[in-house]
Parts: sequence; structure tokens; C-alpha cells
Amino acid sequence: MSLSVKIEIDENSGFCFGVVNAIRKSEETLRNDHKLYCLGDIVHNTQEVERLKKLGLETINHQQIEQLRDTKVLLRAHGEPPSTYQVAQENNIEIIDASCPVVLQLQKKIKRAFEENPTQQIVIYGKNGHAEVNGLVGQTCGKAIVVESENDIEKIDFGKEIVLFSQTTKSVEGFHRLVDIIKNRLQPDVKFEYNDTICRQVANRANNIREFAQKYDLVLFVSDAKSSNGKILFEECKKVNINTQFISSAKEIDDCWLKNVFSIGICGATSTPKWLMENVANEVRKKMN
Repeated sequence: MSLSVKIEIDENSGFCFGVVNAIRKSEETLRNDHKLYCLGDIVHNTQEVERLKKLGLETINHQQIEQLRDTKVLLRAHGEPPSTYQVAQENNIEIIDASCPVVLQLQKKIKRAFEENPTQQIVIYGKNGHAEVNGLVGQTCGKAIVVESENDIEKIDFGKEIVLFSQTTKSVEGFHRLVDIIKNRLQPDVKFEYNDTICRQVANRANNIREFAQKYDLVLFVSDAKSSNGKILFEECKKVNINTQFISSAKEIDDCWLKNVFSIGICGATSTPKWLMENVANEVRKKMN
């Protein structure tokens, strides 16, 4: 392959601020402590989790934290419900709180809305069971209604007051579609309030990645297979560049993909570490020689 092939990494891809902050906090703590527990995967990327595991970060679940005593536990960017903080207090666990500030702000808004009017329906546009959504629902003592898509719309009582929020990483288009559906179904004189609580740093990734992907003969999209954000952004790349390949590591690069291409773009999810994209770029350069 010719050395004149252009290889570029998307500068807008990679960890969002919340993930960067969580990893920084874990690394800082592990400089002084040989062991730190993290409640859930710190990021949806197996290779980054493995890297931090070698430094002493051990991933646990909600059942395991209840068994811990007198130790430190890191809360990742997704945020946690009040019950987690209560368990930590009862078990003398020191919390290293890496909850994203945007998520914490949203939790406070939902908690305030619930406490001011417990009879209104608090609806959250988000993925059922997602860690962030669990933390948001926890602000309402489990009473919030989670709507993933239009298929869940019947969970809402359109004759009763509604206040709508969104998981920070959902699409802006999907949120406004849901707003329109609720408005059309609402019974007369029923109050409906909606709050666009989507993080624009994440929401803008789709537009940015489409612009990036259409510039190249080949796009290598780097992400863990279990990253929901990765699946969404990969599809956005495919929309504008059919020659987009999904890989989780440099080992998955197929030599056939590199034939007759003069430009290669490398990008990834909000859960993809920059070092992993750089590994992919280096492997492509090796294959060119």
C-alpha cells in the first residue's frame, strides 16, 4: 500500500467530559491506594476497564457494595440513586463521586419536581435499566415513568399533569418527537411541562461524526460491541459512508479493507479511549509498509 495514504483520527471522538473526569479520579486515587472499587463498569469499553483493572480498579455491582465495609468506592459518570449513598453511609464506605455534573444537575431538577408536586407524572425519556436512568428514577422513589420510544407511550395517563425530562445522552430529535406526541394526546386543560436535559456535547457527536466520515474512502469506527452509543454513532457513519467498518481493536483490521483506498478516517464512541484509536492508526501504518 502506498505511503501517501492519508490517515486521520477524529479529534471530536473519544471520551466525553464525564468519562474523562471519572477516569482521572480513579487514577488519582490509585496512585495512593492499591485498591479501589468501581460501582459498574467505569466506561463501556472492555479494554479501558482492563487497563484500569491492572492499576487496581475492581468493578462491582449493587449487590456487592452491600457486602463491603470500611473501603473506598468510585461512582462513575452515570450517577447513582439516593439508595447507593445510603448504603455507603451505613457501611462506612468513602464515596469517590465521579458523577457527571450534567447528570447531577438533572437529578436535582427531577427531585425538586417530585417533592414540589408528588401527584404529577414525572416522565423520563430514556433507556429502561440504564445506569443513568436508574439514578434519575431513584430521585422519585421509583415512581417516574420511563419511556424509551413511542411504543411506551401508553404508560402515560394523558388526563393527568405531566412533567417530562430526558436522559442526558438521548437524541434531541427523539425528544422533540415525544413532546409532539404527548401534546397531541393530552386531554384539554391538562398541564404539560417539558425540559430538554440532553447533553449537547454528546448530542452533537452525531452531526460531527457524519461530517468526519464522509471525507474518507474508508472509515474505521472503533468501539466496544456493548456500547449503545457506539452502535448509534456507527450507524450515523454508515449513513454517509457505506465503507465504514466496526472494530473493537486493531487486531480486527482486515487487509482487504485497505486495498485501493487513499484516505482512512478513524473515529469512535464517547466510550472509546483515544489511545485505542491511536493503536488502530499505528496498525494501519504498519500494514502499509
